[in-house]
Amino acid sequence: MAEIEVNWSRTDLIDEAEEVVQHQTKQQKTKLDKTSGVVIEEFTEGRVKVTKVNVDKQGSEEIGKKEGVYVTLSVPTLTIEDENGFEQLEKSFVKYLDEIHKDVDIKKDSKVLVIGLGNKTITPDAVGPFAIDAMQSQHSDNPNDHFIMYAPGVTGQTGFETSDFIHALVEKINPALVLVIDALATRGSSRLCKTIQITNTGIHPGSGVGNQRTEVSKEVFGVPVTAIGIPTVVDATVIIADAVEKVFRSIAARVQEKEKPSSKLSVTSWTPDSNARVDLNVVKPIFGEWSTWSSEDRLQLFEEVLSSHPERLIVTPKEVDVWITKYSLLVSDTLFKWMKNRSK
Repeated sequence: MAEIEVNWSRTDLIDEAEEVVQHQTKQQKTKLDKTSGVVIEEFTEGRVKVTKVNVDKQGSEEIGKKEGVYVTLSVPTLTIEDENGFEQLEKSFVKYLDEIHKDVDIKKDSKVLVIGLGNKTITPDAVGPFAIDAMQSQHSDNPNDHFIMYAPGVTGQTGFETSDFIHALVEKINPALVLVIDALATRGSSRLCKTIQITNTGIHPGSGVGNQRTEVSKEVFGVPVTAIGIPTVVDATVIIADAVEKVFRSIAARVQEKEKPSSKLSVTSWTPDSNARVDLNVVKPIFGEWSTWSSEDRLQLFEEVLSSHPERLIVTPKEVDVWITKYSLLVSDTLFKWMKNRSK
């Protein structure tokens, strides 16, 4: 059996693709910033950080992402109990679903095929099937004739390519649009379960954990395909790098604070501000030169050192079951609201 090479440091989020380039030369990074093939807009709407990326053919070759439009919505401070954060995320989600589909003609009798990708028995991979369950439940109470919903399972369960199931449905139904919901991989722990990506470029099922499955896209099916993804897993190497970064910053902050008169007035244990600016040079005598490296360079070091380790781990939050439930309901509510607006 031929050995399959898995890129453990990969990401499914478009705005992290630029971070991958930063591991290469500064000249390449500058080239990416200046290229006309990749147009990046970053701004905030309330608590939601929005990144809009337009990639043409030239840009696709530069960053290794498909040509098309990508919108990434993230609430960095989001927690499970944060209803306000989820409400703001949903509001932006509806807005950019409208924007990315402005050229898709959905008539009164048009069908929209919604596919929930993933393995329902593996929680971090179950956001697609759970979203379909939530939509079917909502459809029972508030029917919408546009939607046709289906969760095909995974190749390991059915023995068939997911794209074959979808292709058969597309030929039978002839939908105006295919919406594909799936779990993604991220290269930043701060994005884990706090981000939604929308793209009209389609998706490779299972790509988040290194599986090579047939593409689900307009090029394959002949109808517009929009992928909706939520990052639920991250490489353990990223967690290690983030932990080391926090240790360095914490010690450096404590050393700097020790020199201030205010520290002598403290009557409780002092906790450094994670967002405060600190000079990592103060820990250089303790940990050496690498403590002053950039986060990207330090992450690359861990990836190189651990690349040959026989047990590379993919990590997910311990509350992932609650996150998946939250996002399945959010996706369901958003799609029904969006379609109701389109039908007016």
